[in-house]
Amino acid sequence: MKRHLSLILIGLGMLLLISGFGYDLMFAGIPYQDPTPEMSARYDFHQRVASIFYLLGSGAFLIGTVIGVVRVVRRRCSKPQSANIV
Repeated sequence: MKRHLSLILIGLGMLLLISGFGYDLMFAGIPYQDPTPEMSARYDFHQRVASIFYLLGSGAFLIGTVIGVVRVVRRRCSKPQSANIV
């Protein structure tokens, strides 16, 4: 589990981003031209929910990417280098 944490976070982030995009298209969509106050409030609510999906997905993707890069750098730096005897 620990070995695959970065890949799980990257996948979860992508899933949340795609879900937020789908939610945005299905429920928020294009704003109304001349909305009533009720329609405007409903649009604002759905837009906020989609924004939360976007933020969580971006955060998970970013954290997973950083963890993956840090692990690769640590693995490369911790390898014992062969002694150059001339």
